[in-house]
Amino acid sequence: MREPARRPDRILIVILSVIAGLVVVALAAVFFRGQPEPLDEGTPAGVVQRYAAAVLDGDEATASGYLADRSGRPCGPVEHAARSGLRVTLLSTTERADSADVHVAIAVSNGSGPFGSQEYETEDVFDLVKVGGRWLVKTAPWRFTICPAAAVRP
Repeated sequence: MREPARRPDRILIVILSVIAGLVVVALAAVFFRGQPEPLDEGTPAGVVQRYAAAVLDGDEATASGYLADRSGRPCGPVEHAARSGLRVTLLSTTERADSADVHVAIAVSNGSGPFGSQEYETEDVFDLVKVGGRWLVKTAPWRFTICPAAAVRP
């Protein structure tokens, strides 16, 4: 006599379907989340966000528009830090009447190693001042300091 063919357990199929659905939703959330919401440009954190984005994009002209002292300072060749692999996260903001401190975490990724990404994180501070009712960066962490282009002599 033949034994009747076993039908797969419906509960197992339902559980596996739910797990597969959750995995798809999680992957979609990771890949389609996009850029963080821009902060208000009238706040110290918003100014730091735009300044840091301009520096990371290599747009020193835009970044210098957020500086209190636009004259810049001369930089040596070592001071031009590599900006690829940097990530900035807002930690806190201390705002006073005419000055503010924006505390950030700066993650530096140096490629990948045998055990994953070689990454470290430091905390630093952007100092801002209010000039004409507008927040401007007075000092930035050294990785986010922009320097005027060196003059080329003929």
